[in-house]
Amino acid sequence: MLNRIVIYVRDVDRSAAFYCKHFGFTALHDPADRIVELEPRDKGARLLLHKAGKAQKLGQAVVKLVFDVQDIATFCSAAKNNGLEFGSIHKADGYCFANAKDPDGNSIQVSSRAFR
Repeated sequence: MLNRIVIYVRDVDRSAAFYCKHFGFTALHDPADRIVELEPRDKGARLLLHKAGKAQKLGQAVVKLVFDVQDIATFCSAAKNNGLEFGSIHKADGYCFANAKDPDGNSIQVSSRAFR
């Protein structure tokens, strides 16, 4: 079972604020640990934010974080009002999805696939 995903970021606090604000995570800071753990509001994997080294290249689209959202249009509208703009809403086989980037250029998506 997949339970944790490490994301390398330039600014851990900025990224933690982004995921907490837009996706409802709670940031868990342990002063003895350099990783900030983001706990999901409901079920789902935890995100572990790790400060990227200067030589690490960020924002490559080899992994995309997908968040299950039942009403994509409503979510995207609320996100835009909160400062996160998604691209066009796409329709697939019985579900919709839209894409955006986090502050470090990592690909994220909201998708209603889980509710089809």
